[in-house]
Amino acid sequence: MKDFARLFTAVDQTTRTTAKTTALAEFFREASDDDKLWTIALFSGRRPKRAVATTQLREWASERAGIPLWLLEESYPIVGDLAETIALVLPPASQETDRPLSHWIKDLRGLAQVDIDVRRDRILAAWDQLDATERFLFNKLITGGWRIGVSQKLMTRALAQATGQDEAALALKLMGGWTPDDTTYHDLIEAEDAQADLSRPYPFYLAYQLDDPAADLGSPDDWQAEWKWDGIRGQLVVRGGAHHLWSRGEELMTDRFPELARARDFLPDGTVIDGEVVAWDAEARQPLPFNTLQQRIGRKTVPKKLLREAPVSILAYDLLEQDGADLRDVPMQDRRARLDALIAGLPEDAPVLRSPLVAFSDWDDLARQRATARDFRAEGVMLKRKDSPYLSGRKKGDWWKWKLDPLTIDAVMIYAQQGSGRRANLFTDFTFAVWDGDALVPFTKAYSGLTDAEFDKITRWVRRNTVERYGPVRQVTPHHVFEIAFEGIQASPRHKSGVALRFPRMSRWRHDKPKDEANTLADLKDMLAAYG
Repeated sequence: MKDFARLFTAVDQTTRTTAKTTALAEFFREASDDDKLWTIALFSGRRPKRAVATTQLREWASERAGIPLWLLEESYPIVGDLAETIALVLPPASQETDRPLSHWIKDLRGLAQVDIDVRRDRILAAWDQLDATERFLFNKLITGGWRIGVSQKLMTRALAQATGQDEAALALKLMGGWTPDDTTYHDLIEAEDAQADLSRPYPFYLAYQLDDPAADLGSPDDWQAEWKWDGIRGQLVVRGGAHHLWSRGEELMTDRFPELARARDFLPDGTVIDGEVVAWDAEARQPLPFNTLQQRIGRKTVPKKLLREAPVSILAYDLLEQDGADLRDVPMQDRRARLDALIAGLPEDAPVLRSPLVAFSDWDDLARQRATARDFRAEGVMLKRKDSPYLSGRKKGDWWKWKLDPLTIDAVMIYAQQGSGRRANLFTDFTFAVWDGDALVPFTKAYSGLTDAEFDKITRWVRRNTVERYGPVRQVTPHHVFEIAFEGIQASPRHKSGVALRFPRMSRWRHDKPKDEANTLADLKDMLAAYG
């Protein structure tokens, strides 16, 4: 654990990517294979299953620290992290150990098979052998939430430096549904004959937001445009007589969308398609609103009624593998031509549909069409250079997303709550309301969009203008107006306002506008009628 703690300290105390990469690469050269495997797993979202409830951890920590539970609870929102709070309140360890990271993970995983008293004794014994940083990491293994500034891309780059392997090849090895239980470091990384399992997707290619004028990209003849759909990005993999659907976040979604099982009846073996999973209106030949699809998200089993009301298809816009051959180095326009030919041969009721290209004569023409994106239930357009390969991760230059400007509405802040982590001492989570006659009706929450200086300023104001307290929430005097930006609006019977917003955030603090001039519930309903 000491080696892993040193690694954590090195990457946590710098914002320089090169320094983090160097520290990770050194760790991957020196650590044991088991520790390397678990480090890769942790930094790619494969955390051990939780064996102890946080309520129990709080009680045991207050007991060992000799402080009342209420004091620990009051300390938590100030520190902003439960794992760190517990590490800070515990007394110094009475013994030392050089047991590696993999030992502690194995010990934690064994807690699920023992009764609660044994769990308590083992946790207390562990705390008594670890220093403050090691305890923090041990607690993180229990509570989760690894946010220490190491992305999977950065980790892969460091692993490439340590092993001398190609970064793109390593990124592919790390994709898929592997766990430390079903592989070894050697089989995953070093084995020369290591082959991707049949379900494994390719690393996703991600686009940058286009903020500069589209004309700066050069000749429009070099680019293809397509709609940017408001769905779930996914790769549909058909290999070995089976199909698998992966999200951009490397989550296997196959069972959630059983309609796509028919894809293996139509697509040849050795096919991988990149596209957007949408709830599909077959009669209108366009996606249904995102909130229709949202009812399917998170469900492992889908009732027949929902299958009828929110049937899904995948709108395909790229072909990454055909007949088992990797096409990622083939130019975009050629991959697209192959995709169009493949889909043209499918029956109309196949769950794989062609995402149409948007034909345009010049950049002004495309801008006019982009303005109509919401008519097609799209968020804007995607621009892809016709000669571009399919790369790994977010690369600037060849793929751009040119989204519509967000919808906005001016609202009054009525509640505030403190944040967590580095913002634990600031009020950063706010509830906003619009006018319905003389009453303010809450309709959304937002917690991003302000600068650090603005968060500091509003925090001081909240502390001076609190009207009531409801646990961690403070009701404040209605005064400040904020412009709330959002990507979509939908009807919601669960909300008092009757609406719910998609991706709300604070885009501007309206110092120039008094609260009486904020928008109304009728304005929201008009937006719902226009864009819902």
